[in-house]
Amino acid sequence: MPTEQNGEPDSAVAITQDFWQFLKLPHYVHEHPPVKNANDINSDRLSPIDKLAIAITDKVGSFGFFAIIFVWTIIWCGYNILATEVPVLHWKSFDPFPAFVAYLLISNVIQILLMPLIMVGQNLQGRHAEIRAELDYETNVKAEKEVEILLRHIEHNSELLVHLMRHVNCRLTEQEQEELKHHRDVMVQIVDQGVNPSSLPNGGSK
Repeated sequence: MPTEQNGEPDSAVAITQDFWQFLKLPHYVHEHPPVKNANDINSDRLSPIDKLAIAITDKVGSFGFFAIIFVWTIIWCGYNILATEVPVLHWKSFDPFPAFVAYLLISNVIQILLMPLIMVGQNLQGRHAEIRAELDYETNVKAEKEVEILLRHIEHNSELLVHLMRHVNCRLTEQEQEELKHHRDVMVQIVDQGVNPSSLPNGGSK
């Protein structure tokens, strides 16, 4: 066989294969660590007391807590006002109107206890927001790197396609040439000015 006698066809095939391998861009390997969950990271850093402070902050800032305080105030004040001002009812007032000493004492105690807990919970929630912002930044950096690699591959494939069309002496009709020129102008406009393709006429197509 000719391939076994001189080995020239085999060497030519090998050279051609090596050349095609040379034209290929190296395979992209994800070197960055996996995406992290901000909720899991924040939860791992919280102590039981921190979790309690966050839970109280969430409950105090809800409409349910407001409704409980509102109903409790109406019942407490309404009963003592009626018991003090309407003797016919024969109700015994446990916090006489208008002083409401017990009511004010309990309210102040609740405020004193809740204020530092709410501040602690807000600080912890602020740390959670910082972790989320940091992870968002890392994700954006990873995405920018991968987009850059994708653009390199697209440009590389475009150059190879142009060389291939020249090699086979590919001829295009005038309509196809106009469409390609239009698409090229659109892409140049997107790259140079950061234009959204959807904002262009006909969605960026002719």
